[in-house]
Amino acid sequence: MAFTPVALNLPGYPFKLTKKEAQHYIFDEIRRKHLVLTPEEWVRQHFIQYLILEKKFPKSLIQIEGGLTLNSLQKRTDVVIYNRHGERIMIVECKSPSVKISQAVFDQAARYNSVHKVKWLVVTNGLVHCYAAIDHQEGQFAFIEELPEYNSL
Repeated sequence: MAFTPVALNLPGYPFKLTKKEAQHYIFDEIRRKHLVLTPEEWVRQHFIQYLILEKKFPKSLIQIEGGLTLNSLQKRTDVVIYNRHGERIMIVECKSPSVKISQAVFDQAARYNSVHKVKWLVVTNGLVHCYAAIDHQEGQFAFIEELPEYNSL
């Protein structure tokens, strides 16, 4: 059954949507290819555009579905953001709008961050966005209301 796009708590963007047979696709401008339009992909593509257009993140420093090894298992991080020195600074975990942002979802992103060790952690379902600033030296984190622009990170 094809996913019907829903309104998210993010600005609307002019995505290139196509349909082939019964399947809908969305064009991913980072990977430069059409992807099957799933609820999670809908959120991911919106959040990426939000980062690029609203928060001024350079497209060239955004990696989608980067691999990592966690407890000998291969996992994928939805979005990894790098600084201009090639260091990871943020991970974004995207969920379907139907998935509640819970402690379990945040814990999943935190486990991924045990590998990446980034300063910023974002969890979103497109409706609710949680932003956390991580202090690895102190072993602490703080939730913040608004994600800063790229040049302020």
